[in-house]
Amino acid sequence: MAEVRVPFLLGHAEIAFLFHVERQTSQRWRTAGTLDEPDLIASGNPYWLLSTAMRLDGEGDRKADRERLATYKAGIPLGYDPEERENLPVVVGIQEAARVLGQSAQTISRWRNRHKIAETDLLVSGSPLWLLETILDDARQRQRTIVTSEVAALRAGQRPPQKPRGRRQSTPEASPPRQPPPAAQTFTSADHGAAAEFLASVLAEGFSVTIKPRP
Repeated sequence: MAEVRVPFLLGHAEIAFLFHVERQTSQRWRTAGTLDEPDLIASGNPYWLLSTAMRLDGEGDRKADRERLATYKAGIPLGYDPEERENLPVVVGIQEAARVLGQSAQTISRWRNRHKIAETDLLVSGSPLWLLETILDDARQRQRTIVTSEVAALRAGQRPPQKPRGRRQSTPEASPPRQPPPAAQTFTSADHGAAAEFLASVLAEGFSVTIKPRP
């Protein structure tokens, strides 16, 4: 099977690394409109094409570090820059993969920790991303259910907006019934990766988390 090329995508962490600034600075650039609108929203998180991020280079005192740029590219050997968001292949995070496979985000995180789903194509700002075709090929090989309506929606560019930041409105509109919270889990110091994935998936579903140490 031919190796699959993946697009260069950056989150706030990668942009901060490239421009020698704090992650919060990249977030402020986004808020101020200095950084263009994201080229992709996956699992509620924003991502930018490399060409989009590089538009900041030379604006004011912003300067992309060429050595760091080379380091970033070297970390994605099969990476390429589509240059325009219209050329970006369909990329999904845990939430989109869950909908495509008719599962919960917690289940996808658990499969990933147990290597029961395809390896991620990208890890951007700490979040796992796959090409949609990677998820579909893996599901067919494992004979898993694929929700074709969700696949069609993703291919049509239909995605939820970015996760809201800051405080919610004091009088929000009625929301649909929520799924029951996931069962409590216990992790040891050796389960750092699994604990982080579980925490991220639970928070992504809108639940709060209480951590209780055990003796």
